[in-house]
Amino acid sequence: MNPTPPGAYVIDFKGQFHPSELTRGPWSPHHQHAGPPSALICRALEAAGAKRGLTHLARLTGNLLRPVPLVACRIEVTPDYLGRNAGHYSARLIAEDKEVARYTALMQSESDLPVPASAPGHPLPPAPRSWADSPPCRMPFAGRELGYGDLVENRLAEGRFFDGPCAAWFRLAHALVAGEEASPYQRVVVAADSGNGISAALDFARYSFVNCDLTIHLLRRPVGAWVCLRSRSALGGNGCGIADSELYDEAGLIGRATQSLAVRRRDPPAPA
Repeated sequence: MNPTPPGAYVIDFKGQFHPSELTRGPWSPHHQHAGPPSALICRALEAAGAKRGLTHLARLTGNLLRPVPLVACRIEVTPDYLGRNAGHYSARLIAEDKEVARYTALMQSESDLPVPASAPGHPLPPAPRSWADSPPCRMPFAGRELGYGDLVENRLAEGRFFDGPCAAWFRLAHALVAGEEASPYQRVVVAADSGNGISAALDFARYSFVNCDLTIHLLRRPVGAWVCLRSRSALGGNGCGIADSELYDEAGLIGRATQSLAVRRRDPPAPA
């Protein structure tokens, strides 16, 4: 057996990111899961924002234009507006000289401003169950080929995995970029693209429900290694749908992620 790669990506001297098999998604053996490359974009945005004192990733929106191939990719980040308290950025993910995904983001400055104990709706709710009290589980496609299901470790907090509304914890089992420790924001982004999978309302063997975009809103910096998605998929009966996920860390609610879905029947296997 081949040794496990040192991370989801290795960066070369030109600043290009070379994906390993750990990024492979469930829809095609030749394409990446959208979580890892979106986390690379997050990494680039954090670096750009830090130069301006903008340390909180408040929103990340990715338009997934094409499947992301398992080939070297590069990232371009452009500031659209930079203010004292907020910065708006655009970013592009480029592979094989094609733009495969386009992102926009809001980075904000942070200050110490405790929430009054009397604030309605606070403190914010915790995850349905702590990661320590949640049993381990694996994605149904894990183990067939090295891929995203091996990049992350999962624990089931509520419902049933890949069978309707569900809550599951995620933790990176390997580095995002070899030799680096992923930031709290990067850990959230790796997981947040999985809401449509863990809450699958259709048989994975008979249908595909690929997300065409991903939007993440975060209210504060995440803490701890574990991220929980409490997800539900809603289907319109017209080949379209939405997956909606509440996001939690070990301290409680941190935000929300949404995905627009393209729902299709899978082609039946060819006769032997």
